[in-house]
Amino acid sequence: MSRDPHHHDHDHSELSETELRVRALESILTQKGYVDPAALDLLIETYETKVGPRNGARVVARAWSDPGYRARLLADATLAIAELGYLGRQGEHIVALENTPRCHHMVVCTLCSCYPWPVLGLPPVWYKSAPYRSRVVADPRGVLRDFGVELPTGTEIRVWDSTAEIRYLVVPMRPAGTEGWSEERLAALVTRDSMIGTGLARTPAEVA
Repeated sequence: MSRDPHHHDHDHSELSETELRVRALESILTQKGYVDPAALDLLIETYETKVGPRNGARVVARAWSDPGYRARLLADATLAIAELGYLGRQGEHIVALENTPRCHHMVVCTLCSCYPWPVLGLPPVWYKSAPYRSRVVADPRGVLRDFGVELPTGTEIRVWDSTAEIRYLVVPMRPAGTEGWSEERLAALVTRDSMIGTGLARTPAEVA
């Protein structure tokens, strides 16, 4: 996505107020020499195409379809994730947590917003908010209800606190009815929230 600070769109009707403000700020910073447009384009391209939830979805899909990879992921997620080419800053030490009918994992960073960038991209706003960071520890089941998830009463919920040293990736349960699916089809079922633990993977019916 190339950005020319000297280019002016004639029609901003499709841009939100926030997008207009970002463009204005970007133009000012570029004109003052604080921002290199080429470096900014590279950064944007990186987060649009090279890091983000789509990477994590591919990791989960591989774990669902390849028992050997699943074992490696649970044993040493950092190395297993690097096998797929996903590594870098904020991904130096990742631990994979597998959800099961008996145990559901959720991730939070109570001190700031530590997050596994190589597989999930940048953290969503709610992940960094004080209400989420405090409530998920005290009332994880209530937080799940806020996200539209109701787990059986017999399912244990474990909350994991990310730190600067350790970040977590939740491997959601594989939906029923996906036997024989390709990794590409499976990856389409994996959501960002399901890899944080605030959601579940989509069912085949939901993506049909």
